[in-house]
Amino acid sequence: MSSIRLGRRLVLEEAQSAGDGAGGLAESWVALGVLWAEVAPGAGREAAGEEVWAAQVPLRITVRAAAVGDARRPKPGQRFREGGRLFRILAVSERDACGRYLACMAREEVPA
Repeated sequence: MSSIRLGRRLVLEEAQSAGDGAGGLAESWVALGVLWAEVAPGAGREAAGEEVWAAQVPLRITVRAAAVGDARRPKPGQRFREGGRLFRILAVSERDACGRYLACMAREEVPA
């Protein structure tokens, strides 16, 4: 395995729902902390839409491991923020046999 370089500062965020005052729920994102990461492209693929082909390139974001249940351990459904860029976490697994790093499969989202 090549050396891992955790040189990108990412903010781990989690969605929280609160009443919107009109009987519905409003979603907001709350920062849980800062993690240093390595961001690398995963395997790309093409997906057919109704009339277009869309290229999708997942990302593999590597961070230091944290124990299960620790707030610093990323989970699917959370996201990373880097300035104005957002990366939705799809899955998390151990990256190495010693459990020192976690690999987070993610996709970049474009804010609406």
